[in-house]
Amino acid sequence: MARLAQTAGLTDVQQEILSTVRDFVDKEILPVATELEHRDEYPQAIVDGLKELGLFGLMIPEEYGGLGESLLTYALCVEEIARGWMSVSGIINTHFIVAYMLKQHGTQEQKDHFLPRMAAGDIRGAFSMSEPGLGSDVSAITSKAVRDGDEYVLNGQKMWLTNGGTSSLVAVLVRSDEGHPEGTAPHKSMTTFLIEKEPGFGEVRPGLTIPGKIDKMGYKGVDTTELIMDGLRIPADRVLGGVTGRGFYQMMDGVEVGRVNVAARGCGVAQRAFELGVRYAQQRHTFGKPIAQHQAIQFKLAEMATKVEAAHAMMVNAARKKDSGERNDLEAGMAKYLASEYCKEVVEDAFRIHGGYGFSKEYEIERLYREAPMLLIGEGTAEIQKMIIGRRLLEEYRFQG
Repeated sequence: MARLAQTAGLTDVQQEILSTVRDFVDKEILPVATELEHRDEYPQAIVDGLKELGLFGLMIPEEYGGLGESLLTYALCVEEIARGWMSVSGIINTHFIVAYMLKQHGTQEQKDHFLPRMAAGDIRGAFSMSEPGLGSDVSAITSKAVRDGDEYVLNGQKMWLTNGGTSSLVAVLVRSDEGHPEGTAPHKSMTTFLIEKEPGFGEVRPGLTIPGKIDKMGYKGVDTTELIMDGLRIPADRVLGGVTGRGFYQMMDGVEVGRVNVAARGCGVAQRAFELGVRYAQQRHTFGKPIAQHQAIQFKLAEMATKVEAAHAMMVNAARKKDSGERNDLEAGMAKYLASEYCKEVVEDAFRIHGGYGFSKEYEIERLYREAPMLLIGEGTAEIQKMIIGRRLLEEYRFQG
């Protein structure tokens, strides 16, 4: 077992789960990840294996057929999976955020209907807040739902859905002005709808189109898509929680957990980059000795390992805070910001250690170099995290003058 990124105080069950996941990553993901990534191929065999391990239900309560594990257990599993291939952790994460939102905010009927099949991996989740002209400004959402008898009619275009094609349940945030007078704050007139659909591309149900995969620099294999609603009719009982106007709070709760997940992904990718760098530095010789014996390379390895360790500690702290029932937006924002920035730096240092070979598609570090930037923007950019952190610090340290 590697010395870095260890977690104190884990139960025997947690250790067993993590050991199983790490074994799966080493045997089933790492040997095929780079080849699948270069082909931009959906990792169906890997996903089937994760389904067999029960990871799609890891945090879903046992009463619904899940394992009922903590956010910490989940985050540590994500760290292991991202160490193997970051895209696979994205497939799990979006599913998990929808399951978490259902568990926390869904009606009893919604929980009973969706969670058992989500725990089994038979229903795969995706969620969407962003729109083409929106970025991080969620309050500027223009997609709209209008009540029509026992249904709502949804119109608008959403962007950046991870699992948009392969999912069968999408949680979508839209504006719904029903019961909210003119002048209501934008975030109080948003509603989350639970949209069931067929997996695939094109018109996947009447009024709902998934145009196709967005071609990306990295984060390949997993499908990232748009979603177009044109007269999409959704029953009123598919409003998450049964009440309109709560969507923004529900999504933010999910994203808070998602930020811990992105931090965990950053930790996993950074760990793998360090492993590749420290191994290559002992194999490659220059000036008559392994480059690991040159002080310049040792300094790089020292900095990389310190960043891996620091990011892991902050991620674990943020997960434990949420598990304890406390507010963790400050810790989650800090962990996501630090882990994604450190991940980029550790990957670049490993890339530099590889020299010219780092630029070759034959070496795994080339893939990591393209994957790391996604973590800088996913679940809110670094700048958004700093805004959240700054505001929370001013709340905590309010000057009493």
